[in-house]
Amino acid sequence: MPLTAGFRLGVAVRHAAYRRGWLKTRQLSRPVVSVGNITTGGTGKTPLVAYIARRLLAHGFRPSILTRGYGRSRGGDIIALGRDRQHNVNPREVGDEPALLAKLLPEVPIVVCANRFRGGQIAEERFDVNVHLLDDGFQHWALARDVDIVTLDVTQPLSDRELLPAGRQREPCGALERAQMIVFTRTELGDHEPIEKDVLRINPRAAMFRSRTRLRELVDVATGRACLPGAFEGERVVALCATGNPAAFFADVRMWGYVVAAEYSFRDHHVYRDKDLLPIMQKTAKSGARALVTTEKDAMNLSSFRGGEIPILACATEIELDEGERFEKALLERLAMSSKN
Repeated sequence: MPLTAGFRLGVAVRHAAYRRGWLKTRQLSRPVVSVGNITTGGTGKTPLVAYIARRLLAHGFRPSILTRGYGRSRGGDIIALGRDRQHNVNPREVGDEPALLAKLLPEVPIVVCANRFRGGQIAEERFDVNVHLLDDGFQHWALARDVDIVTLDVTQPLSDRELLPAGRQREPCGALERAQMIVFTRTELGDHEPIEKDVLRINPRAAMFRSRTRLRELVDVATGRACLPGAFEGERVVALCATGNPAAFFADVRMWGYVVAAEYSFRDHHVYRDKDLLPIMQKTAKSGARALVTTEKDAMNLSSFRGGEIPILACATEIELDEGERFEKALLERLAMSSKN
């Protein structure tokens, strides 16, 4: 708790430095839509980025995605991925989440750079984009945003006592006052009303939306072959993930109709080695499970593994919003208000 108090003070000082102009916030030529959270991950942010990118494309926009690329080997490099990429992106070079977004959205340019302002400049110069999606940008005060969207997992409580390092929150709950739009995720797994009431007290002006995680298909990590979600329904499986909220993935696997024989979790963004997977595959075989299931992001970190007779299946998911049309309308209205259009 003493360290948490110090962390809280550091956050406040840093924010004040940007607000008063001691540190510079820079503006891109095109509007910026930030999708972020106030925790260290696991709130369903990446699926929402993909959803928004698709909806912007459908409305005639030319979006880019600006991302830092957490955990990549070429951390100091600027990597610009153009439209209609003809080759697979190496997750070790760009990071697992950018690699997944590149796979899901081949028509959207992605710029991986710690300096998101410079990344946005490159996207505008090279790819003629007219709107930017800032991935995990709620705390990135160095870049001005036109829309701040925050994802909140309803299975995770909001509390100022949960600040780092005692908990998982990057900022106090009052930071939600900066958000224009808030998406409550994983409402299929928890009661959304308590967290909605908390947010309403903090920021009654924000437009609020509820969403859930839908299983679209299962993809064999080794072969790339896809099958319907119901292919293994009722079967015994072993669940494996390295995400910010592994309990939510394990709960979803059960909700999708699978019998979970065992659960294995690693630290978020973990890059799997044979020494990690071989013992798990052996235990999976002994348990009588028909498959090892994991997340799409994890598949980016174990695609080189080819051992074992039991298939490793990535759960390809997408976000579903209860009021998708209202969400789109609110987003487009805020973009229309931007002076950069």
